Amino acid sequence: MFNFIRNYYKSSMSQFTPKEILNALSLKDKNEGTSTGFTTMSSDQWITSYTPIDGEKLGEVSTTSAEDYQKVVAQSQEAFKALRAIPGPKRGELIRQFGNALREEKAHLGALVSLEMGKSYQEGLGEVQEMIDICDFAVGLSRQLYGLTIKSERSEHSMMEQWHPLGVVGVISAFNFPVAVWSWNFALAIVCGNTVVWKGSEKAPLCAIACQNIWNKVAKANQLPEGISSIVTGDYKIGEWMTSDDRMPLISATGSSRMGRIVGAAVASRFGKSILELGGNNAIIITPSCDLKITVTGAIFGAVGTCGQRCTSTRRLIIHESVYESVKNALVQAYGQLKIGNPLDETNHVGPLIDQDSVDTFLARIESVQGEGGKVLCGGEVLSGGIYDKGYYVTPCIVEAENHYESVQHETFAPILYLMKYSGGVEEAIALQNDVKQGLSSAIMTNDVREAHLFMSEFGSDCGIANVNIGTSGAEIGGAFGGEKETGGGRESGSDAWKAYMRRQTNTVNYGRDLPLAQGIEFNI
Repeated sequence: MFNFIRNYYKSSMSQFTPKEILNALSLKDKNEGTSTGFTTMSSDQWITSYTPIDGEKLGEVSTTSAEDYQKVVAQSQEAFKALRAIPGPKRGELIRQFGNALREEKAHLGALVSLEMGKSYQEGLGEVQEMIDICDFAVGLSRQLYGLTIKSERSEHSMMEQWHPLGVVGVISAFNFPVAVWSWNFALAIVCGNTVVWKGSEKAPLCAIACQNIWNKVAKANQLPEGISSIVTGDYKIGEWMTSDDRMPLISATGSSRMGRIVGAAVASRFGKSILELGGNNAIIITPSCDLKITVTGAIFGAVGTCGQRCTSTRRLIIHESVYESVKNALVQAYGQLKIGNPLDETNHVGPLIDQDSVDTFLARIESVQGEGGKVLCGGEVLSGGIYDKGYYVTPCIVEAENHYESVQHETFAPILYLMKYSGGVEEAIALQNDVKQGLSSAIMTNDVREAHLFMSEFGSDCGIANVNIGTSGAEIGGAFGGEKETGGGRESGSDAWKAYMRRQTNTVNYGRDLPLAQGIEFNI
């Protein structure tokens, strides 16, 4: 039943050394963290990037000064004037070339994601594949930025709706997906005619520089101006500059709900637009008719993938009492087979947490849920010895709990999975699932068509993502990604999410010789 654990991460790739990964992506011991393309800037303040795998130093990245930040935004404004003049399909061609450049560097960039962030190599490759997929999506979109024609009530008048680029788009991304989330925004923003200023996570700064280096190949081949893609580096202060900068009509920010409240309020105060992708407290409902193999597979990957550091990570399992013991026992058995270690070693399933703060949070939350009555079934330990002493490795934890526990009500960015029972009909389970403040991803495991459709209806899940017989974690490009409530309401990477990167304009044209007024108003002089 659990062969997926042994086979999930198989690949034919031979291991890269850290030095090989860095050299392949033109990363140095010291890297300038401010760039408008080929022009780079440096300050006297530096961030050191350490791998969470074994604590080894990967390199240093200079932070962005206030003076250099102003230069970056000014250059991005100038580049916008040039980019908006390029027809949409030709902007799509630029993104097509970028997608091909990513294909060429997929192995190295995926390895860098694994090295700097700590997720498995297969997940690193998957993240780069998301970048490639959004480029493919954006290429097609570049010929489909459709408006509307509208029938006018006035004689010899026509109406239409058009979409125009906004200007400079600010992107603030998080450490857990250090390249993919930026690309979701970048690819759509570019084909829509906007330039992008990106503040990547200070916990994974080399990933941002690597992406800029790859884009520079496309920029050079097409003789593009500086400032179409720009990066800035630093802590939350840089984010504050961006959110308060009225030269950026749109801020797309990924992070915690706490961060989102600050960003949303700051951007709204200047009447800007924001795309907020915030926390998730995602649940899988497991019904009596579930397929146990599918259920366990989806739950485990959702809970331990990226060491529980995905916004879509599975946090809660709401299990019908009739199958509770069998599901619980299968999960505990499968958790016992998980191999924890260097994520570049493809025989391992789980890598480290990002840093010591995350380890401390993990331990504190386990202690707090136990204080509320939770029972630890397995895991919850910090590993020691060998590589474990140098990195941030923990054993994924399963806890029997109640949905109303304060600990359960809050997202913990770590591999803690809460199990809870429900009885009666699926309506009770749905009520439990919805009884948290976050509303990102959800799933139900059932072979009952009525339960499946109820779950997806207006009476069902209140999340932006509602899945049937797959887990909560992982989303395909093409479907709009995002959630409700404290998840922020933003949507990225599919459907009509492109509209968030553009401004809507209604046009009325009078092609007659008279001027009839709307609503039949008479105004005679």
